[in-house]
Amino acid sequence: MNSISIPSTKRIGEDMLMLFHFDRRKKSEKEKKPPRFLVLRRKWLTLGAAVLAAAAIFAAVNYPAAVSASAATRQLPIYCVQRDQKVCSISFDAAWGADNTQKILDVLKEYGVTCTFFVVGNWADQYPEQAKAIVDSGNELMNHSNAHDHYNSLTADQIIADVNTCNDKIEALTGVRPTLIRCPFGEYDDHVISTIRSIGMEPIQWDVEALAAVGRRKSMKK
Repeated sequence: MNSISIPSTKRIGEDMLMLFHFDRRKKSEKEKKPPRFLVLRRKWLTLGAAVLAAAAIFAAVNYPAAVSASAATRQLPIYCVQRDQKVCSISFDAAWGADNTQKILDVLKEYGVTCTFFVVGNWADQYPEQAKAIVDSGNELMNHSNAHDHYNSLTADQIIADVNTCNDKIEALTGVRPTLIRCPFGEYDDHVISTIRSIGMEPIQWDVEALAAVGRRKSMKK
């Protein structure tokens, strides 16, 4: 008859205690590993960001109007006006000197051309006869600021005061109050353009610059 060995109560207790410690160690090791669903979530987020970036690039290339829609609120002066006829609008800026004013007027008259002269208020003070001659010859005399300051650095009230001062001078000389203005130095920002339009005037820029001015600037850089 075979005998059966029965472990003692003490031995059973020791075995159970070792098993308990082993289970706890396995559980603690599992807790140290990052949860799998978080890893998957990061992967999906990365993939989603890549898809959105690709879609944005595709839209920018194929639908530029959609990209520029956010810039639609930017305030811009008038650079040119679309016309069916082959015509151009010629303008001159006068801030200092009047040696060539009459020569320009004579050439314009010879070819039957009228232009717009944007003059500084201080220029009109210094050369009132030339200012009157511009209007008397059928050309427009418009605003180019009063003192040719940098409008971007002025407050709205300062810009309005400067513009109106020049308008008053031109109106006193010619009887016609300007409705157009060319910002000094061609500088502007949203603040400048919105301020000018708030008093019912329209800012005018240019899209083609005279070769004389371009040549002068190149010579100045040398």
